[in-house]
Amino acid sequence: MSAEPIAPWSEEAMGTFDDEGHYLPRKITEDDMGGSSLEDAMAGTIIEFDDGDLVEGSVVKIDRDEVLLDIGFKSEGVIPARELSIRNDVHPEEIVSLGDHVEALVLQKEDKEGRLVLSKKRAQYERAWATIERLKEADEIVKGPVIEVVKGGLIVDIGLRGFLPASLVELRRVRELQPYVGRTIEAKIIELDRNRNNVVLSRRAWLEEAQKEQRGDFLTNLKPGERRRGVVSSVVNFGAFVDLGGMDGLVHVSELSWKHVDHPSSVVQVGDEIEVEVLDVDLDKERISLSLKATQADPWQEFADGHQVGQLVYGRITKLVPFGAFVQVGDGIEGLVHISEMAAHHVDLPEQVVQPGEELWVKIIEIDLQRRRISLSIKQAAEGGEVSEEYREAFGAHAYDAEGNYIGTYDYTDVEFTPETEAQAAWADYAAERSASDHPDAPAEEAPAE
Repeated sequence: MSAEPIAPWSEEAMGTFDDEGHYLPRKITEDDMGGSSLEDAMAGTIIEFDDGDLVEGSVVKIDRDEVLLDIGFKSEGVIPARELSIRNDVHPEEIVSLGDHVEALVLQKEDKEGRLVLSKKRAQYERAWATIERLKEADEIVKGPVIEVVKGGLIVDIGLRGFLPASLVELRRVRELQPYVGRTIEAKIIELDRNRNNVVLSRRAWLEEAQKEQRGDFLTNLKPGERRRGVVSSVVNFGAFVDLGGMDGLVHVSELSWKHVDHPSSVVQVGDEIEVEVLDVDLDKERISLSLKATQADPWQEFADGHQVGQLVYGRITKLVPFGAFVQVGDGIEGLVHISEMAAHHVDLPEQVVQPGEELWVKIIEIDLQRRRISLSIKQAAEGGEVSEEYREAFGAHAYDAEGNYIGTYDYTDVEFTPETEAQAAWADYAAERSASDHPDAPAEEAPAE
């Protein structure tokens, strides 16, 4: 039969005091321990572990160089400051607080001073490797704050020190890395080697993947023929790239202007905001072809709309070739005078009739808008005809009839001209005589008084 329980406040339970009032505790017997020895009871309260095991405990003290952790062992565990975090040069109080529940790895059950040495950093490292290996296997992302700038890149805290090369921080290489410190970023794991403790990350890979779906939607909604505004992001020898709002399209050098372009930089500069027309969208290669000149008036179309075959236009010889001469008759518009249309007589070489830079009248004898060809004639211009409207005012509207045909001399009587030399005076008299003969009904001016 079991013994009667001892009353909690009885002398038998509490012990006694001596004559001077000192407490005399009652000796604990095996009966008090339910038949077990005291050594057995104490052993039951102490955990068993080996080096390399993970243990848990509460922070009970924080010093400058170490942290004490109560893990239920016979003595408190010591975590040296260098074993608290993967971050360098941080104070223990920045990592833990009193009462924090912490997991640590047993480095040494008993060092030369008899202390239990633990590492929070190594425990975190072990847990992190298991997580990172799983994320790498599943091709998922990791997330953590940037804690340091090192040569060639950044260090990211992902439970261990992950290296993010500078070339993989953004879609385009960045020059200044310091602003990233403290930022929490997401990245893909592209290299993992536990033996070398090497983890390489790529934020660019994550950005590309995150934008892939957006690019797909963007490209699907982008239709040839529509116009978009964008910003010139890069100028290269073969054209200019334009950011349409997340994706770049290419304006080939041939689509920059209706005029000949020696280099794209003569038309656009980086940062210019321009309107472009979508020419083509390649969904497979994710390429967008754009045109700047398609948003501008076609000078050839404007010339064709404003001119007719048979009209006279004024032009400048730009180039001589064996079969004729090219004549500029508008802004960016050149026509050809074939050698057979240079003169009424036979011409062996164009330079026998004209020279580069010479300005003259030519007649339009053909306009081929589709092939961008205009045929001109010097020979037929000499025979006269209707002058193109834009030249009539410049060359004196009075000299042409309603159909634009040239009708005669200029009326010099309305021009105020004071000769400065004897030769100029002689030509002025001649002009006045010609004007009087051409206008016999005009009232005669009174002779000046002598």
